[in-house]
Amino acid sequence: MKTEYSKYFISLCIMFLLTWTLSCSGRSGKNAQTEGKVSTVLNNAIPVKLIKMVSPEENAGFKLKDQVKLILSVEDNKNLPDSVLVSFDGKPVKTIKSEPWEYIIPSGFTVTTGRKSLKITAFKYGNPQNTVTRFIIVYSDVIPKKYGYKVIHTYPHSRDAFTQGLVYDDGVLYEGTGQETGSSLREVELETGKVIRQQNLDGSLFGEGIALYKDRIYQVTWENKVGFIYEKSTFKLINKIYYPTQGWGLTAINDRIVMSDGTNILYFFEPEMFTVVSRIEVFDNKDKVDSLNELEYINGEIWANIWMTDRIARIDPVSGKVLGYIDLKGILPSSDKGPDTDVLNGIAYDNTGNRIFVTGKRWPKLFEIKITE
Repeated sequence: MKTEYSKYFISLCIMFLLTWTLSCSGRSGKNAQTEGKVSTVLNNAIPVKLIKMVSPEENAGFKLKDQVKLILSVEDNKNLPDSVLVSFDGKPVKTIKSEPWEYIIPSGFTVTTGRKSLKITAFKYGNPQNTVTRFIIVYSDVIPKKYGYKVIHTYPHSRDAFTQGLVYDDGVLYEGTGQETGSSLREVELETGKVIRQQNLDGSLFGEGIALYKDRIYQVTWENKVGFIYEKSTFKLINKIYYPTQGWGLTAINDRIVMSDGTNILYFFEPEMFTVVSRIEVFDNKDKVDSLNELEYINGEIWANIWMTDRIARIDPVSGKVLGYIDLKGILPSSDKGPDTDVLNGIAYDNTGNRIFVTGKRWPKLFEIKITE
């Protein structure tokens, strides 16, 4: 039985080998056609440059609500794309399917200032073949107004306060201070400058801006990418928050917490999970406005100290454009400046009394001011 089984098995193997040899040697029929199709598919899988962007140029400048004219050019009139998808700032705008290879991006897309991406993708047989991306810059459509100030009242302020954040609520000032081993959250009596309550941060942390949201105070740190949420009435720590950038200034607008990071970008966070839901890039009519620091929301505008200057930018929180600049040069007399007196930083607003307060890092005074034109 073993011998017969072995012979049978050997016969099957020989038949299989003969069949395989014949099928592999006959390449002129269906196999050749299949190979041709495979070859075509493979060739089509290699991206081909079909189109290029003629206009606008890289970093071309536009103003808010300008239309953007897009002009394209095909690389080979004998090999036209089936369609070209146009995207602006990450959003699909239009699909162009024939000549002229042009399109005017409506003004409804240029409603915020900043550097915006303009991307085109050419398709052939349903597959993307080549992509071109350029950036344009959308500037403000207004010339910022220039404002001065008048001092209405002067209050004492602690010289040891390296002021990074300032909030006024119900007759009380809340202040966030910075520097390693010197960072804190404070409750301060406005009229006397006396510190009523103080919560010190760990010595490794550099405290930055603060904001009041409902019954909670938010405080961020500079480079540690961690912040804190306190109960306003007790300064009890409720939670920690985390963010991917540096933390500078902070303010609250309705149901959002707004943070600056020392650039021209303002981030809008959802307060509970502290996740970024939107952002704006701040520009005036000529350039981006960098070094945005301490923030305050006043009558529909975001006011921001510009670090290392005596100016405050008044910013439209919807579009990102600068509406005006307040020049506070000379507000702290030279006689009040010491060797460690630092820059202007700290804006607080009394919503009930319509009062504006400003101070600076290690300033001995805090000022109530009125804006003048």
